[in-house]
Amino acid sequence: MKALSRKQVREVDRLAVEKYHTPGIVLMENAARGTADVAAEMLGTPQETRVLILCGGGNNGGDGLAIARHLHNRGYQILVGLCTDPSKYSGDALSNWNIVNTMGVAYIASYHAAFQQIRHPALVIDAVFGTGLTEAPRSPFAEIVAAVESSRSPVLAVDLPSGMDCDTGLPLGPCIRATRTVTFVGLKKGFANPASREYTGPVTVADIGCPREAIDEALRTVR
Repeated sequence: MKALSRKQVREVDRLAVEKYHTPGIVLMENAARGTADVAAEMLGTPQETRVLILCGGGNNGGDGLAIARHLHNRGYQILVGLCTDPSKYSGDALSNWNIVNTMGVAYIASYHAAFQQIRHPALVIDAVFGTGLTEAPRSPFAEIVAAVESSRSPVLAVDLPSGMDCDTGLPLGPCIRATRTVTFVGLKKGFANPASREYTGPVTVADIGCPREAIDEALRTVR
């Protein structure tokens, strides 16, 4: 399958939900399961294993929240570090925020406090920004990148490393350097750029149950 551009990713999502009647919450759930599988592979046994999940706003943050509860259910010690005001969550991300709250999954409403609580997590999961980013992230994102690098922990990026341009594979500004990346539906156009590998590490494509017809239509109609 051809790699997907930012516009094609957006169109795949729209078609899957609006034309092919696939609930967005189902796609988010499948994305979270696929990412949790890779995270568990990286982590090994859950005993005394602490994982920090950085969650931004929008659906990438929603993916992170869903990943948090799946890893919590598998026995890992999870701390969600919020990089957004949770009152801004809506739709599927809000649903997952409500679930993790009701489950009692630990969270801190500050990435800085999160790194103070877990200075050297066994894994950092980057769910801050997704494919929709088109310009350099504003402050305090540079500080978040610096905190991740200072932790010297392995990093798993959700869909693509936060701060990367989906279409070019280059940083738009400060950018997370991931140990591995789990991307959804298909490879992203920017991953063809060899320079992207410095930020993505090895890439795993997770099948999230998106109808193949939606993918084919987006590739055919959107350039």
